[in-house]
Amino acid sequence: MKTISAFTSDRARERFDDAYRTALARLLPGGTAPIPVTTGFGEAVAYRSGAATGTPVVLLPGAGGNAVTWYHYAERLGRRRPVIALDPIGEPGAARQTRALATERDVVTCLDETLDGLGLDGAHLVGMSYGGWAALRYELEFPGRAASLTLLDPGGFGAIGLRFWVWLFAGGIAGISPRPVGRRLAGVVRNATLRDDELMPLLPLTMSFRRRLPLPSPFSDAELGAVTVPHLVLLGERSALYSSADVAERLRRVMPSAWVEIVPGASHDLPVHSPDLVADRIEAFLDRCDTGR
Repeated sequence: MKTISAFTSDRARERFDDAYRTALARLLPGGTAPIPVTTGFGEAVAYRSGAATGTPVVLLPGAGGNAVTWYHYAERLGRRRPVIALDPIGEPGAARQTRALATERDVVTCLDETLDGLGLDGAHLVGMSYGGWAALRYELEFPGRAASLTLLDPGGFGAIGLRFWVWLFAGGIAGISPRPVGRRLAGVVRNATLRDDELMPLLPLTMSFRRRLPLPSPFSDAELGAVTVPHLVLLGERSALYSSADVAERLRRVMPSAWVEIVPGASHDLPVHSPDLVADRIEAFLDRCDTGR
C-alpha cells in the first residue's frame, strides 16, 4: 500500500514547523489564523485574507510547496476578493495526512472535500505546477464547480522527462549551497527561487520531507477540449517540463477559448521569476471573469 507523505523524523517536523510558523506570520496577510479542514485523507489548512466579499480565489502550490509560496500574490489578489492560500494534504506545510493519496482521483477528491469544508462553491482556482495540474484534473472530475482556472506552468502536458529531473536536482544542490553561491547559480540553473531570501530558508528543512503523491498524468486533447470554465494558462519560455511553444500551440488548437501566454525568460520558476507580470495577468483575467466580459 502506498505510504503517506511525512517528514523523516519528529525532530525534522518540529524544525520545519518552527520555521514555517515564523514565515507565515511574517509573509502572509492574515496568515497567523490557520483554518483546519477535515477530509477523509487528513486535515488540510487554509489561510484566509483579503476582501470580505467577492468570488474567492484559492491558491494551490506546486509539488513540495505550501501557502507561503504565494506570498508575492496573496495581498495583491486580495484587494478586491477573498484569498484562500492552502496547505494541501500531502505537501510540507501545516496539513496533516492520515490516509494515502494513492491515485489521481484521491487527489481531486481530497481537494473537493477541502473546498467543501471551507464552504467554497464556484471559487477561482489558481495553481502552479502540480497545483495547476490538480486544478485542471479537478475541473474534469467535477465540471463547473470552479469559477475559473489559472494554471502557471502546469503539469499534465506531457510525460515528465529527464530535463525536469535535472532541473530539479540542480536547483536542490544549489539550494543547500551557501547563500551567496546559491544566488549566483540561480541564473545558471534557471531557478529564481534561489534568489528569494524569504523562501530559501525553508528549502533545506523540506529536504527531509518524503512526498508520496501520484505523478501527474498527461491530459488528452479530448479532456482539454471538455473544459468549459474560463481558463488562463501562463507558460515559462524555458520551462523545464516541456516545450512551451508546442504546448501553447496545442492549447490554442484544442482549447480555443483559453487565454495562453508564454512569459519570456521564465522557466518552471515562473511564479517567482515574474511575480508582477503574473499578478497583472491574473488580476486582469479574474476581472474579466467576474464582469462577464
